[in-house]
Amino acid sequence: MKSLRNIVFHRERILLISITVLFFLCSPRLSAQELPPRPITVTVNMSQNLSFGAFYHFSLGGTVTINSDGSRSSTGDVVLLNLGYTYSTGLYDLVGNPGTLVSILKGPDAVLPGSNGGSMTLKIGDTDPASPFIITTMPPNVTQLRIGGTLIVGSPLANPPGNYSGTFDITFVQE
Repeated sequence: MKSLRNIVFHRERILLISITVLFFLCSPRLSAQELPPRPITVTVNMSQNLSFGAFYHFSLGGTVTINSDGSRSSTGDVVLLNLGYTYSTGLYDLVGNPGTLVSILKGPDAVLPGSNGGSMTLKIGDTDPASPFIITTMPPNVTQLRIGGTLIVGSPLANPPGNYSGTFDITFVQE
């Protein structure tokens, strides 16, 4: 009788241990602590700068806009030309922990001097993804940010044909 009880006892014990092990193997991995904060890194993607392409303007001037989706439009008497000069959004590569909230603060309008005199004003436009946004990629993968802008074009006397270039300021705020 004792040996029968021992066999039943050992079977029950083995069954209980097996169920416990199976329970821990099938349980989802739980973590009680999030990743520590990590400062984001921002790199200007030199393969794609904010560029407005070729255009012509009559006496009134107007604007040329590059939207964050990469489309281009104009207002006033500015005519967009397709002469092989590319237009594009500014492209930035961001690396940070998933779940990091990032806001973009636009700096003041930038003045872009021209190669033949004159200057134009650049107003920083919208971003894609729209600010604020959450980083969803795991380092070292990048989150790409596209920035558009609007170029204010004056009369041909104030803005003679040529190349206009300069820099603008934006601030990335990690929360």
